[in-house]
Amino acid sequence: MIKVSRGCCGQEELDQVKEAFDYGYFGLAYKVNEFEQEIQKFIQTDREVICTCNGTAALHLALDAIGVSEGDEVILPSFTFVATAQAISSCGANPVFVDVDEETMLIDIEDVRRKITDRTKAIVPVHYSGAVCDMEALLKIKEEYGIRIIEDAAHAFGSVYKGKKVGSFGDIACFSFDSIKVMTCGEGGCIITNDKDAAELIRIKRLLGIDRKTMHTTDWKKRSWKYDVPVTGYRYHMSNINAAIGLAQIKKLNGFIDYRKKVAKSYNSLLSDIPEIKLPVYDIDTITNFMYVIRVKNGKREELKQYLMDHDIESGISYIPCHTFSLYKGNNHLPATEKIYEELLCLPIHPEITESDLKEVSDRIHEFFRK
Repeated sequence: MIKVSRGCCGQEELDQVKEAFDYGYFGLAYKVNEFEQEIQKFIQTDREVICTCNGTAALHLALDAIGVSEGDEVILPSFTFVATAQAISSCGANPVFVDVDEETMLIDIEDVRRKITDRTKAIVPVHYSGAVCDMEALLKIKEEYGIRIIEDAAHAFGSVYKGKKVGSFGDIACFSFDSIKVMTCGEGGCIITNDKDAAELIRIKRLLGIDRKTMHTTDWKKRSWKYDVPVTGYRYHMSNINAAIGLAQIKKLNGFIDYRKKVAKSYNSLLSDIPEIKLPVYDIDTITNFMYVIRVKNGKREELKQYLMDHDIESGISYIPCHTFSLYKGNNHLPATEKIYEELLCLPIHPEITESDLKEVSDRIHEFFRK
């Protein structure tokens, strides 16, 4: 089977995990702090970095920290993994779904403007597949209306927008390091922000609202067991074991990203002569290429997906639009989102896919359309 995606770990990750095992405490400990510092270096920022147990927790904490609560509205694209919407629902707020641009598959700025009300507390743009939304336009909306921008950058760790890495500009950016992301911690996520008040609150809330100043020290003699609990919190901290995996992965990250760019460019070359499919329009050289998404015309997507599966090639459909789920179903009609959903197909892309794998995928797609 040629897998559509996979995490790629090796001896370096095992060595880091052994250190965490030898330390003997597996919760929120020193490697989490080290990993946060390495993320700062990679993003090239002095902003606050707070690691969490996953990307959904990062989104929930960010929204909670800026005061999103019951009765508020938060705007987001329906074309995203349901985690984005669930983070909003977890705050008691109402997700307000907007369409995406049919070409870029990124949030439609004009639809955002149409759906702003006096109850809109935040906007959550989704950097789909690592391609970055029009942040200039979104930050302009922030200035005009005083609405916070929380970037769902789960796909975009390492992506660049106008010369800057995602997380080094804007308001608050949330990332995911789950098992198939461009960089994995097994499970994990982080928040990067220049809002020091929000960052301080997030650090407390990620561990049950506990305020203890010596949490990260490796010197047991300096670690105080006294603490206060000033706010309601959650069990959202990253573990020392997950941070250990991340410390090994971040050293490999540039190589992972470069290889994904190479794979995406190979697909573009191999598939460019097939009129029945539409290739991605985003700039491969500036993004992480978390997924490689084609659009299959004339209602042939399901047949192609099955044909690939019959030949031991896995593909994916990311994502089912949130406004179609029972939990969120209403009177929404989002034409671009609905059209994209009927056509999209994610092809295999990860650092362990080979040139022969890519040729096999291409050959089978060509074969399907010839038949």
